[in-house]
Amino acid sequence: MSISNISPVSTYLTAVKDESTAATNYAKMDATTGREVSSFEKDAASITSADGLLKNYSALQVVLGAYGLGSISGETALVKDLLTQDPTSSKSLAKSSGNATWLAFADAFSTWGENGGTASATPFTSDTISSIVSKFEETQYEDDTANQDNGVGNALYFTRTMTSDTTLSKIMSDSTLLKVVETVSGYDPDEFGALDYDQQVSMLTKKVDLSKFSTSAGIQKYAEQYLAMLQINPQTPDKPTTMLDLFGGDNSDEGIIALFDTNGSSSSSLYSGLF
Repeated sequence: MSISNISPVSTYLTAVKDESTAATNYAKMDATTGREVSSFEKDAASITSADGLLKNYSALQVVLGAYGLGSISGETALVKDLLTQDPTSSKSLAKSSGNATWLAFADAFSTWGENGGTASATPFTSDTISSIVSKFEETQYEDDTANQDNGVGNALYFTRTMTSDTTLSKIMSDSTLLKVVETVSGYDPDEFGALDYDQQVSMLTKKVDLSKFSTSAGIQKYAEQYLAMLQINPQTPDKPTTMLDLFGGDNSDEGIIALFDTNGSSSSSLYSGLF
């Protein structure tokens, strides 16, 4: 669990020193994560095909979660294409999609992709299993409700994912990286997401200095800026909307009734970036 009663920046600085250990400790405390890890470690070595993985629900959740693809766990056809198509082929879904996360996942299982979803030996070697477990624990730790509410989870993901050769295109293909960059650039992610792709590219090109990501220190400083911005302009965490939320029953200004308010000053910084 995340540390309470201290600032998000302090929480982040504590965790980022050794996120792997923090995530492992979280997995030991969270029953669901611990159970999924144990099941995966027991079954992984016996999985020798894409179909075998797809039929093992628990193992699939761990593998997808490790690569930040938990949201597509119910899209069997999509996952199967990523696992059974050669990722080096320009015709493959992973390659043609331009989605860096999909391509990283397909590359990890290229042994299957190059052979139509099968292989003579399991791709789950002991080192691979250990790596997947570590990444899965990190994603679960980052996705913990408390770490999402204060932005620490996104900051940690940003820190371990960004590299010196990251392009704007890669950032825009990763929803979490994009959210961090939007926020530091002074844009509201929800409003920014309503713009078309070309508008987004134009605005971020003016705002994002990729040289800031040339060192690990620069990447960490950017993540800290993200958390500081959230303290100034808090964002509503992505959670299922209830009827009470929809109609503004929490006495906030975010319900349907608020749509009739003609005061639109909060959007001025976003739209001024278009011109």
